[in-house]
Amino acid sequence: MVKVDHAVPRAATDTGGLRRDVGLIGLMWASVGSIIGSGWLFGAEKAVVVAGPAAIISWVIGAVAIVLLALVHAELGGMFPVAGGTARYPHYAFGGLAGMSFGWFSWLQAATVAPIEVEAMIGYAKHWKWADGLQHADGTLSTSGFTIAVVLMAVFVGVNFFGVRALAHTNSAATWWKIAVPLAAIFIIAIGNFHPANFTSEGFAPFGAKGVLAAISSSGIIFALLGFEQAIQLAGESRDPKRDLPRATLGSVAIGAVIYILLQVVFIVALPHASFAQGWAKLNFPGISGPWAGLATVVGLGWLGFVLYLDAIISPGGTGLIYTTATSRVSYGLAKNGYAPKVFAKTDSRGVPWFGLILSFVTGVICFLPFPSWQELVGFITSASVLMYAGAPLAYGVFADRLPRHERPYRLPGGKLVSPLSFVVANLIIYWSGWDTLWRLGFAILLGYVLLGSYAWYAIRKNLPDAPRLDFKAAQWLPGYLVGMGLLSWQGSFGGQGRIPLWWDMPVVGAFSLAVYYWARATASKAEAIERSIEEVVVSDAPAH
Repeated sequence: MVKVDHAVPRAATDTGGLRRDVGLIGLMWASVGSIIGSGWLFGAEKAVVVAGPAAIISWVIGAVAIVLLALVHAELGGMFPVAGGTARYPHYAFGGLAGMSFGWFSWLQAATVAPIEVEAMIGYAKHWKWADGLQHADGTLSTSGFTIAVVLMAVFVGVNFFGVRALAHTNSAATWWKIAVPLAAIFIIAIGNFHPANFTSEGFAPFGAKGVLAAISSSGIIFALLGFEQAIQLAGESRDPKRDLPRATLGSVAIGAVIYILLQVVFIVALPHASFAQGWAKLNFPGISGPWAGLATVVGLGWLGFVLYLDAIISPGGTGLIYTTATSRVSYGLAKNGYAPKVFAKTDSRGVPWFGLILSFVTGVICFLPFPSWQELVGFITSASVLMYAGAPLAYGVFADRLPRHERPYRLPGGKLVSPLSFVVANLIIYWSGWDTLWRLGFAILLGYVLLGSYAWYAIRKNLPDAPRLDFKAAQWLPGYLVGMGLLSWQGSFGGQGRIPLWWDMPVVGAFSLAVYYWARATASKAEAIERSIEEVVVSDAPAH
């Protein structure tokens, strides 16, 4: 009889010579800087249009959901302090097929951020007369807007080819700016523009519970709160991961949630009543294409409006540059793991994976076609991100069963309850994104299986040395999970056929999620296979000597 309580091999927790120099503040700062991004430029306005003043409840629900996912990541990050952990946990737990799948989900998430930052820049640029024709009234790009979007994507790629080092040097200053500007907007606009009656004058929740729930995924709430995992990615360099990882992870989410909730409150109470007198769905005021800058101008703070228009270039531009880099690195990792052709792992004289950068540009341009507005892109990236994060709770359950003696610098209290709950919450967020978003995401997932699967089949047939080892048995739950979520969305009440009515749909999604969770745990890789996968990743990550 095979025992599963094996001693952990040294390589499984080896940090590869990384210096543990990062303290609590450094970890928290990394996550806070990622959470406070371009989402604040549009999130408050989009959320209040979808949910009314009850959007505040949407932000609270979104924050709780992110906290649950962050808690699971906190323990896993301490167990496996490796780069790109979010995509690697499923690989450890379920083998190559799951690793390839969640690697593709990770790439989709990274590849769609830069286009959404471009949309944010163009949306705010409409303030300037020369940019007035870049978007139509519904927020979609005009021909000239599409051209500008392509040019901006090319700039992101160009800077990544030639200016990565300079960008790294300015990252700290950019983070200070990104946090200082929304805080300034909160307090400066609130002074003298605080009208509590705005909460109830046109109804606190005019669109009911459906509006509150839809706002979580579709208006940018979850998108805005993403980024907590940056502290987890630095786990191998933390001085005290047992103490600092949970504090940094939860602290960054708390800071981000407080700032975003304050932004939502101030946005609501500072609006002139005339701007929403015909209902929150018809919210309108001069400069609404750049909501915060327009609001600042409307209330007589033109100088602040200018600062916010400037921030709408700096913050999204910086984030777009960073995620263009991330996209090429994810494709680099896929190639290193044998899931993609080796051309993605080739670098130029500067160490840049050039082919991955070119593909990130092409992908960004394609994204402008089916998702030509900021809010539509938000739904897609939220679903892709949460789908990527959903692998962590599944892996957590497997490691609790298969590797109970593995070193855990941080042990999540009540983890066996939090883990399935966080998986349920992740699937609810995906479901709330709506069928119109999810069918596009499903198409993108299918495309990934065609592309990566074709290469994997070729590598296996040719017996290439880096051919992936696909474990269909351990990942047998994955097709049922993806197809099942698609069917639930199609038949559901969020853009679907409506055959599963509101309030009944959430228990159905919950029950389906739990079934998948325990199915995945039962069929996961054995302890020996998990340890072998951990060893292989450590070896592949080791620097060449």
